[in-house]
Amino acid sequence: MPMKQVPQPISIFEKGSPGRMGANLPETDAPEVDLQAALGDLRDDLHLPELGELEVLRHFTNLSHINYGIETGFYPLGSCTMKYNPKINEATAGLPGFRAIHPMQPVETAPGAFEVLAQVQEILCEVAGFDEITLQPLAGAHGELTCLMLIKAYHDSRGEGAQRKYVLIPDSAHGTNPASAAACGYEVKSVPTDAHGNTDLEALRGMVNNEVAALMITNPSTLGLFEPNIKEICDLLHSVGAQVFCDGANMNAMVGTTRPGDHGFDCMHFNLHKTFSTPHGGGGPGCGAIGLMKHLEPFLPIPVIRRASNGKVQLETARPLSIGRVSAFYGQFLMEVRALTYLLAYGRQKMRNISRFAVLNANYVKARLRDVLPAAHDRHCMHECVLTATRYKKGGVRALDISKRLIDYGFHPPTNYFPLIVPEAIMIEPTETETKETLDAFCDAMIAICKEAEESPELLHGAPSTQIVGRLDEAAAVKNLDVRWIHPSRREKAPVSG
Repeated sequence: MPMKQVPQPISIFEKGSPGRMGANLPETDAPEVDLQAALGDLRDDLHLPELGELEVLRHFTNLSHINYGIETGFYPLGSCTMKYNPKINEATAGLPGFRAIHPMQPVETAPGAFEVLAQVQEILCEVAGFDEITLQPLAGAHGELTCLMLIKAYHDSRGEGAQRKYVLIPDSAHGTNPASAAACGYEVKSVPTDAHGNTDLEALRGMVNNEVAALMITNPSTLGLFEPNIKEICDLLHSVGAQVFCDGANMNAMVGTTRPGDHGFDCMHFNLHKTFSTPHGGGGPGCGAIGLMKHLEPFLPIPVIRRASNGKVQLETARPLSIGRVSAFYGQFLMEVRALTYLLAYGRQKMRNISRFAVLNANYVKARLRDVLPAAHDRHCMHECVLTATRYKKGGVRALDISKRLIDYGFHPPTNYFPLIVPEAIMIEPTETETKETLDAFCDAMIAICKEAEESPELLHGAPSTQIVGRLDEAAAVKNLDVRWIHPSRREKAPVSG
């Protein structure tokens, strides 16, 4: 059943009373100044809130209850892997020796920090099957860009930089892939997807030649499908001297079960926030660690973290072929602390449970919803399922309407309209951390909404109707972003931002 109406809060600027304070100021030891006289009407024009401490505390606590997050409910955003971040991760990241470390302090004063970095690199090498890891990139897209920079440096070192003009990218790819390629000066060519949801091999064969620098491919794909021809694809690119990059956004489907390095990839990026439970969202901090094979190692960003023969960790900076730094210092250190905690908690034997249960949960959701929201491709999916809501368009209901109505049922919406090659796409990724009871409640809500779409489509057109805000016009908001609060007395003369 839909949730009850959420009370409409008022702004903190509309609360309080003139002269009320939330702090006890010490007695002054300097001459008092009449601020009102000194500032004139400025203080009145600012309309600053004047509240006591308890009022402020209640206001922001009540606002926090309106927020939705992974700790309050299911977050089925496909392609994002919004898994739970265990609190033990935060406890280790909050240890004084880690939390208070300074990036400018001498290397010899931080052996524990560099041991963390080295251990994360060593474990990721083993998990993904690569020869080298660097933790410098600050996000997934930054990792993509770094991999393309390594590939470009590799071709340049062989005297082939000028002839390698193109990067091939499947039409189902994340938008950051072509952006990263273009940022490295490459032209992008799109590779079509075949009727089964795989890379169109015949089309790819016709595009591969010695002008291709690389293929960027997501595996499993954004369709939630494992590419069965991945080794053949890698061999095809290697036959003309091109490199193959794996977009590792969907590593949660493979961790502990199969290794991208064994498939033939030359490099890939990891999203530590997706697969290894470091926090996700809010603009960072992030980590887009990359793995690579030995032939790309000379071009690694500096400094390179190495374990010496005596077991101690050291930094290498004298590397003439390096692409240089891609971020300040050594990346987002506390993200690696969190990731190491997670990796050690699972260990070698239990790590496969991550991918096993992620895949199981996604196929369970797909099976429960098949009668109302069929899959774009009727195959066993991996960590996420891509469904289509095209059957409801004849009644004027789109995927967006279904997702907006889901908010009334107390769930965060899944991803809509991605990948772009699926009409009315609804992409659901339950992750391995959700229980069967949670998935059943979610699926029950989706089934009920699809029934409403057939019987009462107007309900969906007006959704959400029980929340703090109703249906937002996202297109207008993007074009006319205005997040200010303006006092009612000034709203008529306030300029409109554009």
